[in-house]
Amino acid sequence: MARVTNPFLTYGYEGPKYFCDRINETTQLTRWLTNGNNVALISPRRMGKTGLIQHCLAQESIQKDYNTFLIDIYATKCLADMVFTIGKAIVGTLRPWGQDAINKFLTVVSSLRTGISFDGWGNASWNIDVGDIKAPEYTLEEIFEYIQHADRPCIVAIDEFQQIASYPETNTEALLRTHVQKCRNGIFLFSGSQRDMMSEMFSSPARPFYQSVSMMNISAIPLPAYTTFAISHFNEAGKMISPETIASVYNAYDGTTWYLQKIFNEAYSLTEKGEMCDMNIVSEATEIILNSSENSYQEMLLQLSMKQRDLLVAICKEKKVSQITSSAFLKKYKLSASSVQKAKEALLSLHMITCNLGVYEPYDKFFAAWINR
Repeated sequence: MARVTNPFLTYGYEGPKYFCDRINETTQLTRWLTNGNNVALISPRRMGKTGLIQHCLAQESIQKDYNTFLIDIYATKCLADMVFTIGKAIVGTLRPWGQDAINKFLTVVSSLRTGISFDGWGNASWNIDVGDIKAPEYTLEEIFEYIQHADRPCIVAIDEFQQIASYPETNTEALLRTHVQKCRNGIFLFSGSQRDMMSEMFSSPARPFYQSVSMMNISAIPLPAYTTFAISHFNEAGKMISPETIASVYNAYDGTTWYLQKIFNEAYSLTEKGEMCDMNIVSEATEIILNSSENSYQEMLLQLSMKQRDLLVAICKEKKVSQITSSAFLKKYKLSASSVQKAKEALLSLHMITCNLGVYEPYDKFFAAWINR
């Protein structure tokens, strides 16, 4: 693990000391995986699901008996993108194990062999572009063949799995389901942040992955647990913070892990040893964060039509809207029902708002704070 200078991590995993709570979720998820269950893990974005996955994969009961691969397919747009990303992630994971481990992978996944080279010290270089994946279905089959014949059982975690539903290849779900079903040496964890889409993929009888996984939904870390975590890290550095200050930030951002970590990371750095981190320091930290993104936020607004911008600002001001075409909401923000329907779809497709269980809210809570500032 890297040397940690600020205990409020905003990315990556640096061990249990810097991981807050999730005790029950870790126990349940680890138990499912080590007992051969495929799992669908669902949560809103930035709630900490990737950290939970990393924490589970780092458990001794998994490390000693399994090969583990964590693959993020959020940026993928098609099957070739996904295959490229999976191959690159596996090679990246195998790299610390040396050239022999990568050669075993390439012996099975021969379609990638020409794109991977080694220097004089045996370090692997990935020299493949997405366009080099000429037959993605064949390469995907090879990858599953590698997993099937690996020296130990493999746990393969695919993050932002709902992306496959938007691929132009409409058979991707069925193709993956077939491979997963046949791969007896692999255990698969599918995580996603679009609750409605993930639930549909795994709960609808019309979809290939129906009833093929154990499902776990995660929500915010409880306030008492996060309070204990934050106070302990401030105190360890000879700094102080009150439960009331933590609660104020927690409530402002609905307990969403990444926003809490980002604000307390900045506030921790602003607090001197022996000093109390109060709401003045938190406000200063928040201003620094919002100011750093101001140009991109302004540019984002300029790219929207007037009606899209009006609806986005209205949702930001309300924070959460359950009846987006109600007369009260429309009247308050001088919107029309027809324009709201069109603008809503555009904002959803641009990932500027989200909708979970019929409730619309800003995708970026810092953007909403900037609007309301």
